[in-house]
Amino acid sequence: MTRSRPEIAAPLVDFAGLYREYAADVRRFALYLSGDAALADDLVSEVFVRVWTARDRVDLTTVRAYLFAIVRNLFLKHRREQGRRLPLDERMATGEPDPEHRMRDLSDWQAVLAALARLPEIDRAAVLMRADEGLPYEEIAAALGISTTAAKVKVHRSRLKLADTLKAIPGKSSKE
Repeated sequence: MTRSRPEIAAPLVDFAGLYREYAADVRRFALYLSGDAALADDLVSEVFVRVWTARDRVDLTTVRAYLFAIVRNLFLKHRREQGRRLPLDERMATGEPDPEHRMRDLSDWQAVLAALARLPEIDRAAVLMRADEGLPYEEIAAALGISTTAAKVKVHRSRLKLADTLKAIPGKSSKE
C-alpha cells in the first residue's frame, strides 16, 4: 500500500487549483459546523495554511476527506477553548479603579511606607512580620530575639504610631 510519489507531489504543483476546487466545500462544511461565517472563514484559512505547511504529505486521492478532517478538528479545538472562556458582559465595570483613585491609593501607599520608615527597625520588623507575613507572636519573638510579651507590645505600639501618622493624611478618616 505504498503511494506513488507523483500523487503525493501533485499538491505542490497546483496548490491554487486545490484551493479553487475545495475551498467552497470546506467553507460550507465549516459554516455548518460553527454557524458563524467569520469563524468559518478563519477555519478555512487555517485549513489551507496547514495543508500548505504539510503539502508534501497530502494524498490527492483523499484530499477532500483530509481537508474536512482538518476543519472539524480545528472547530473542535476552537469549541474546547471557548468552553474555558466566559463571555464579557460589557455592562460590567472593569473593576479597576479610575485614575483618581489610583493616585490616591499610590499617595496613601507612599505615606504608609514613609510612616514605616520612621519606625525603629525592630518595631518595623515586628509589625511587618505580624501584618504582612501573619506570623504568630512566638515566632516574631524568636526571630527578633525578644520575649513574646515584648513582641506583642512592639506590634501594638507600632500599629498605634502608624495609625496616628496615617490619620494626618488629608481626606482620610479614621474609619477607612
